[in-house]
Amino acid sequence: MADEIDYEIIGDDMQIVEIELDPGEAVQAEAGAMAYMGPGIQMQTSMGSEGGGLLGGLKKGLKRALTGESFFITSFIHKGSGKGHVAFAAPYPGKIIPLDLSKFGGSILCQKDAFLCAARGIEVEVAFTRKLGAGLFGGEGFILQRLRGSGLAFVHIGGTVIKKDLAAGETYHVDTGCVAAFTETVSYDITWSKDFKNALFGGEGVVLATLTGPGTVYMQSLPFSRLADRIFAASAYSHRDERTGIGGTGVLGGLIGGDKSF
Repeated sequence: MADEIDYEIIGDDMQIVEIELDPGEAVQAEAGAMAYMGPGIQMQTSMGSEGGGLLGGLKKGLKRALTGESFFITSFIHKGSGKGHVAFAAPYPGKIIPLDLSKFGGSILCQKDAFLCAARGIEVEVAFTRKLGAGLFGGEGFILQRLRGSGLAFVHIGGTVIKKDLAAGETYHVDTGCVAAFTETVSYDITWSKDFKNALFGGEGVVLATLTGPGTVYMQSLPFSRLADRIFAASAYSHRDERTGIGGTGVLGGLIGGDKSF
């Protein structure tokens, strides 16, 4: 049974979730996600095994590592008096989404690296896509995160979040990188574009994810891979300008390169 926790999500694009704990309560998080903590909060880093021994801890650690998380998980336990506070920060622009797993049948599937923190007792497991095509071309490969338990879990999703509650048989076609999370009642597959010319020259890719209800789907406007590609492209363009000298330093270079802070 997971602990019940109170929380506040602070900020707009680079958000922080601050969690309030009573004495004895705890929250667990990915290693390195903590932003700050107040008096009475103590950290305990482990492989996440409670009663499973060393072998159980190794298995859980390996499962998290396969989904892109740290091998170790850190618990933050309030051992003081009164209310305790600990906060966790988003790693890049986007939204922190609270998910009450008890409302989703006790589990939900997420993209790799989505997990941020959760009430004690929530398990982060590895999940594999059921179909070969979805695994090979579905953006996240074969491996997804399964968050399992009965309490609150917090995931980070890039950019703006769009939530859709799909009726039975209702289908959405989504860019593969924009699928952030979905309940296990949703059927996930991939669809090839029927018009090769549009796929080749339209910039939308040859493959789309197909999500069919019933169930809940969370989509994101800014996949981290897309953000990283833009940063890499801008960096490469900047280095090319410096080598040619046209877009380099100075007033003229700043104007041509878009940097007007001269």
